[in-house]
This record gives sequence, structure tokens and C-alpha cells, in this order.
Amino acid sequence: MSTLKITVLVENTAGKNGVLAEHGLSYLIETGGEKILFDTGQGFVLENNVQRLNLDLSDVSSIVLSHGHYDHTGGLHTALSLISHPKVYAHPSAVDSKFSRDPDGSHPVGMPEVDRLALQQADWIRVEAPTKLPCGLRLTGPIPRVTNFEDTGGAFYLDAECTVPDELPDDQSAFIETENGTVVILGCAHSGVINTLLYIRYITDNHPIHTVIGGMHLIHADANRMDRTIEELRELNIQQLIPCHCTGLPAVVRMWNEFPGKCRPCLVGTTLSIEVQL
Repeated sequence: MSTLKITVLVENTAGKNGVLAEHGLSYLIETGGEKILFDTGQGFVLENNVQRLNLDLSDVSSIVLSHGHYDHTGGLHTALSLISHPKVYAHPSAVDSKFSRDPDGSHPVGMPEVDRLALQQADWIRVEAPTKLPCGLRLTGPIPRVTNFEDTGGAFYLDAECTVPDELPDDQSAFIETENGTVVILGCAHSGVINTLLYIRYITDNHPIHTVIGGMHLIHADANRMDRTIEELRELNIQQLIPCHCTGLPAVVRMWNEFPGKCRPCLVGTTLSIEVQL
């Protein structure tokens, strides 16, 4: 028997004295005797929170980047200064220029230049298919888009003029199969949370999903998408839901109401431990 441990290092909300929140996401995953850093937040609070939580990242073996947006990659250069020669797992498109559009105009949302350079100089493992890390953690690589109600969750583009849509092929999630079911770790699920979960079921021979933690980018979801998402989550019979970051408050509230007793908060400092037989 082993323990899968996930500690929230960066998130939009903070839950302990001295730790700080920012719009971003980062987890420390401990499994199979190894430490993995999943995403790095924007970079403004990562080092503070690691210190405040009395954690040591120097022996982290791998960094996983869920996609190339600033709120998940902006702390990469900080992380690399704290970690000794880790492998960095990311899709090649993670370094593409990326923009979003809102009523105020176009805004860059891609990986900051300092982190793009850090990635290019790191031991970068380019993930373009399902990939297994030595500790047993697996990465989806690019996720097929099969549902008819999900999209990337926002107006994302590859150019500042917002003429070339960014389908975010770099979006990936992590997961690990356990005796109790698969534990899924999301960044933003820009591929669609249901697309992501269905793909993980496919590549695990329909192993049941026990826990889903992370951002689901439902902040702009309309009623149809929310209804269909809830319907599919219910069909999947997930035992533990931990929505956070870009999921959006209305969607989080809906999940807590629809799945009583199965949802948990996800604040900076939160630790999730699951006893598993790997």
C-alpha cells in the first residue's frame, strides 16, 4: 500500500496563514517515491508558499506543464531555480504565442519570455502522445475533442489581431490508476473536462475514475454546457470532485449542490492523500 499525496501550492484562494493566492495553479504530487511539480502558477507566490508550507522542491524529479498559458507556466524559471535538473514535460505548442480577446481588446496570455527561455534550456520532454513517467504518473498528451457541447472555454488566438483561433493542442492532464479508481489532475481542461475524462477512460480500458481535481474552465459555460457536463459527470460516477481555479464560482456551486458529499475545497495549502495500491 502506498500514498498518493497532492499539495496545492498555487490557486486563486488561500487557506492557511502566510500563504498567498494568485490566479494560477500549481500542485506538488508525491507518488511512487518521487515528487512531481504540476504547473507553476504565475510565479509571484510559488516560492513564498513552498517556504510557508515547509516544503522542499530540490528533489522534484519532473515538472509537468498542462498547457502554455501564463498562469500555469509563469513560475517555471522560479521552479527551475529551486529544483535540481528536473525533466520538464510539455507539448511543443506550449511555447506558441497566445492571446485572448475580451471587450477590452486583445491580451497576451502565453508563456512569459523568461519561462519560454527556461523551458528551451531545460531537459524538455516533448509530449505528443500518452506518456508515462517513471513514478507511474501518466500524461494524456493531446486530447481528442469528441463531445458536441465543449470548446476551449474562451476566445483564444495565436495572433494579437485575434484572427487565428488557438485550439490549444498543448492542453494535457495527468492521471494515475489506483485500486480504487483513477485519480485525474487537470490544469484548465481546455479540451473539455468531459473530453478529458472520456479519453482517460479510453486509454485505461474503462478503469473507473475516483477523483478529479483541478480547473475545468467552465467560467463562461452556458446552461446547455453546464447541464451536459453535470449529466456526464453523474454518468461517470466520480467519487470525489475538487473543482478550482478557472472552473468559475457558479459551476463550483452547481457541482457542490449536484454532488453532495463528493466535493472538496481546493485552497492553497490543501493536501489530498489517497491510500492506493499501485
